[in-house]
Amino acid sequence: MTHYTPNLRESIAQDGEKTETLNSQMEELDIKIQNMDREINQTESLLKDLQKLQGQIATKSGERKSKFEEVQKRYAALNEENEDTEEELNEWKSKFDERIALLESKISKLLREKADIQDKSRVLADVIANNMKEIAKLQAAAEAHLTLKSERDLNILSLFRKHNLGPLPSSPFSDEVALDLTDRIQSKLKDLNKDLLEKKRSNEVELKASFDQYMHANDRWKEIEAQKEAKAEMKAGILKRIQEKEIERDSFEVQISAINVAMIDERERNLQIEVERKANQLAAREFDLTVRQKQLEKFNLDQEIEALSKERDAMNADSHDRVVLSLKKAELESHKKKHRRMQVPVNLPKKRFVESKLQSLDQQSGGIDTYPKILEAAKEKRDVQRSKYNIADGMRQMFDPFERVARAHHICPCCERPFTANEEDEFVKKQRVKATSSAEHMKVLAVDSSNTDFHFQQLDKLRVELIPLAENNLNQLNEELDQKNQALDDVLGVLAQVKAEKDSVDALIQPVETADRLYQEIQALQRQVGELEGKLDVQLQGARSLEEIQSELKMLERNRSTLIDDLERLRVDQLNMEKDLSTLQLRWNSVREEKIKVANILSNVKRTEEEIDRLSEEKNQVELDLKHLAEAVGPLSKEKKKLLDDYNNLEVKLNHEYELQADHYRKIQQEVDALLNMFSTIKEYDNLNKGEKLKALQEKQTQSEVELRNCETRMGELLKELDKSRDLSRNQAELRRNIEENLEYRKLKAQVDELTREIESLEDSVLKMGGVSKTEALLLKLSQERESLLTELNRLRGTLSVYKTNIDRNKADLKQAQYKDIDKRYFDQLIQLKTTEMANKDLDRYYKALDKALMRFHTMKMEEINKIIRELWQQTYRGQDIDYISIHSDSEGAGTRSYSYRVLMQTGDAELEMRGRCSAGQKVLASLIIRLALAETFCLNCGILALDEPTTNLDGPNSESLAAALLRIMEDRKSQENFQLIVITHDERFAQLIGQRQHAEKYYRITKDDYQHSIIEAQEIFD
Repeated sequence: MTHYTPNLRESIAQDGEKTETLNSQMEELDIKIQNMDREINQTESLLKDLQKLQGQIATKSGERKSKFEEVQKRYAALNEENEDTEEELNEWKSKFDERIALLESKISKLLREKADIQDKSRVLADVIANNMKEIAKLQAAAEAHLTLKSERDLNILSLFRKHNLGPLPSSPFSDEVALDLTDRIQSKLKDLNKDLLEKKRSNEVELKASFDQYMHANDRWKEIEAQKEAKAEMKAGILKRIQEKEIERDSFEVQISAINVAMIDERERNLQIEVERKANQLAAREFDLTVRQKQLEKFNLDQEIEALSKERDAMNADSHDRVVLSLKKAELESHKKKHRRMQVPVNLPKKRFVESKLQSLDQQSGGIDTYPKILEAAKEKRDVQRSKYNIADGMRQMFDPFERVARAHHICPCCERPFTANEEDEFVKKQRVKATSSAEHMKVLAVDSSNTDFHFQQLDKLRVELIPLAENNLNQLNEELDQKNQALDDVLGVLAQVKAEKDSVDALIQPVETADRLYQEIQALQRQVGELEGKLDVQLQGARSLEEIQSELKMLERNRSTLIDDLERLRVDQLNMEKDLSTLQLRWNSVREEKIKVANILSNVKRTEEEIDRLSEEKNQVELDLKHLAEAVGPLSKEKKKLLDDYNNLEVKLNHEYELQADHYRKIQQEVDALLNMFSTIKEYDNLNKGEKLKALQEKQTQSEVELRNCETRMGELLKELDKSRDLSRNQAELRRNIEENLEYRKLKAQVDELTREIESLEDSVLKMGGVSKTEALLLKLSQERESLLTELNRLRGTLSVYKTNIDRNKADLKQAQYKDIDKRYFDQLIQLKTTEMANKDLDRYYKALDKALMRFHTMKMEEINKIIRELWQQTYRGQDIDYISIHSDSEGAGTRSYSYRVLMQTGDAELEMRGRCSAGQKVLASLIIRLALAETFCLNCGILALDEPTTNLDGPNSESLAAALLRIMEDRKSQENFQLIVITHDERFAQLIGQRQHAEKYYRITKDDYQHSIIEAQEIFD
C-alpha cells in the first residue's frame, strides 16, 4: 500500500485520460498500418515482375553464351569458309544429296546381296559340317545298337542267376520279354530297400536308448562334480575368513597388551569423586537463585527509574495511552497464565523398547525312529529295479541273433522250422518291433534303477555320517543359544534404561524453550506496562516537584550500580566454578571413553575367537562333504565310462551291419540302373528312325556342296563393284559436309544476334521499372516501418490493458478500509528506498573506479614485465629461431575478473604459443627470464632472488648468456641495499662466470662424507 484515497481517485482519473489518449493513438496507427500494407502489396507485385524479367534475362544470357561458344567451335572446325550465298549453297547441297542418295542406294543393294550370299554360304557350310557329323553319329549308333542288345541280354541272365529270381526263356530276348524280366528285378530291389529302411529305424531306436542311459549317468556325475567344486570354493572362502579373523584377533590382542586396565579404573573413580565434589559445591552456592533475585531487584529499580523519567517528561494524559495500557495488561496476563501452565510438572511420555523375539529352533525329530524301515525299503526297491533291468537287457540281446539266423538260414531260431519268404519277412518285422519297444523299456528301467540306487546311497550316508554329526551340532547350538539369549537380555535391559533417560531429556527440550520464550515476552510486556502506568501516574498526580524526582532518581541509580557490580561478581564466580567442573567432566568422559574402548576391544577379541571356532566347524563339515562326494563320484565315473563304451560298441556294430546290407542294396541298384539305361538307349534308337535319316542326309550333303561353290564365285564379283561405289560416295559426302557446316555456322550466328537484341530489350525494361535491388530495399524499408508501427500498436494495447487493470484495482481498493494512517508507513518506506538506492549508486561508483584502477595497474605491470622479458631474452638467448617472448593475458569473465596467461614467442611477424613448440632448454630459459622479470617488477622491498639449477637443459652458449644477464642484474642492483642473489648449481663453469670478486667474496660448496652427511665449506672466489 503506497497511496491513500485521494491519490487513488486522482490515479483513476489520470488512467482514464491516458486510456482515451491511447485509443485515439491506436486508431491513427491502424490507419497507417493499412496504408503501409497497400504500399507493401504494390511493391511486392512490382518485385515479382522484376524478378521474372531477371529470370528471362538470365535464361537468354545462358542460351546466348552456349550458342556463341558453339559458333566459335563451328568456325574453328570449318575446313574452308565458302563465300557463296545461302541459296547457292542450298542448291549445291540438294544436288550432292541426290547423287549421294543414288550411290548409297546402289551400295545398299550390293551390301544386301553380299550379305545374302554370305549368309547362304555360311548356312551351306554349316549344313555340310552338321550333315557330316550327323552321318558319322548315325553310323556309329547303328553299330552300338546291336552291341547294346547283346549286353542287355547278358546282364539279365547274370542278375537272375545271381539273385535266384526264377527260370528264363532262351536268348536272344525280344524287347517285350526283356522288359518283363526287368520289372521282376525292380520288384526284388524295392523289397531290399524296404528291409534296409526298417533296419535303419531299429538301429536308431536302439542307439537312442543306449545314449539316453549314458546321458543320465553323465548328468548325475556332473551334478556331483559341481557340488565338489562348490564345496572346494566354500572351503577356500572359509580358510580365508579364518585367516582374516586370526589377524583381526592378533591386532586386538596387541592393542590390549598396550593398555593398563587397572590404572584406567582407578583414574575413572578418582575423577568421578572430584566431579561430584565440584558439582555439590556449585549447587551449594545457588548462583542461579541469587542471580535471579539480583536481576529482579535490578529490574524493579529499572522500572522505578523509567517510571520516574516518564513522570518527569510526561505532560498530559492521552486516551490512546490508556487503550494501549489495557491491551498490554491483557496480553501480559495471558502470557503469565501460559507460563504458569508450562511450570506444572510435565508428564513425560515413556517410550517402551519393543524387544524382538527370538524364534526358537524347531527341532524336528520326527522321522528318525522310522529311518531303518525306510532304508530297508529303499534297498529292496533297488534290488528289484536291478533285476528287472538285467532281465530286459538279456531279452534285448536275443533279438538281433534271432534276426540274423532267420535271414541267413531261412528257419525259425527256436524250433528250426523252415520259413517261406512272407513268413520270414513277418518274423523279422516282429523281432525289430520288439527290439524297439524293449529299448524304450530298458531306458525307463535304467533311469528308475539309477534313481533308486542314488536314493539308497543318500539314506545310507545319512545313517553313517550325517545323523550323528547333526545331533552333535544340535546340542552345541542349543547351548550357544542359551548363552546368546542371556547376553541379549542384559544388553536389552541396559538399552531400555538409556533410551528412557534420552526420551526424558528429549521431551523436556521443547517445554523449556517455550517457557524461556514466554519469560522473555513477560519481561518485555512488564516494561511496557510499567512505562505506560508510570506515565499515566505522573500525569494524574503531578504533586511532586522536579527536584524531588531528580533526587529519587540519583538514589535509584546508585542502588542500581551496586546491584550491577554484585551481579558481575556472581557471574565471574559462577563461570570459574562451571569452568572447573566442565574441565573435570571432560577428563572424566575421556577416561570413560577409554574404558569403553577397552571393553569393546575385549568383546571384539571374544567375538573373533567365537567366529574362528564356528568357521573351523564349518571347514570340518565341508571337508567331510568333500570326502563323501569324492567317494560317490568314483562309481559314477566308472558307470558313465561303461555306458559310453557300450554305446560306442553298439554304434559300431549296428553301423557295420547296416553298411553291409546297404552295400548289397547299392550293388543291385547299380546293376539295375545300368540295365535300365540300356533299355532307354535301345528304345530311343528305334523311336528316332536313325537308319532312314542316314540315307536322306547323304543325298542332301551332295546338293549343298554344289550350291556353296556357286556362292563363292558371285561373292568375288560383288566385292569389286562395292569398293568402286564406296570411293565415289566418300568424295561426294565430303563436299556436302563442308556445305552443311557453312550453313549451320551462318544459322547459329544469326541466332546469337537475335538473342543479343532480346537481352538488351529486357534490360531496358528492367531499368525503366527501377531495378530489383532498389525495389527490394524499398520493400525492406516498408516492412520495417510496418513492424515498428505494429510494435508501437502492441505496446499501446499492453499499456491500455495495464491502465484498465489499474483503474479496476483502484476502484476495488477504494471500497476497502486499508488506508488508515498510511502516510507515515509510506514515507518511512520511501526514505528507506531512497537511502538504499543512494548507497547502491555510491557502491557501484566505488566498484567501477576500483576496477578501472586495477585494470590500469594490471596493464601497466604487464607492459613493464614484457619489456623486461624482451630485453633479457634478446641479451641471453643465442638462437636465431625466436626473436623474443612475451606474456599474453586473456580475461575469462565479466563478473569476478580473472585472467588466463600464455607465453608467446615472436619470430619475425609470426606470433605463436610456446606450449608444445619449444625445446626443454628454451622452456627453462623462458621460465628463468620470466622469474627475473617478475622479481624486477614486484619485489621492490624484498630483493631476494633464488635460482635452483638454472642451467638444466641449457646448451653452452645459452648458459653463458644467462650468466652474463645475471651479472648485468647484479651490476644494476649493486646500489640496492636489500638485493641478494642465491644460486644452487652443479655447473662449475656457470658458477665461475657469475662468481666474480666485485660481486661476492666467497661461495659455498656442499659435499657428502663417508657417512652420507652433508658438509658445507666456504670457498674463496679465486680458489
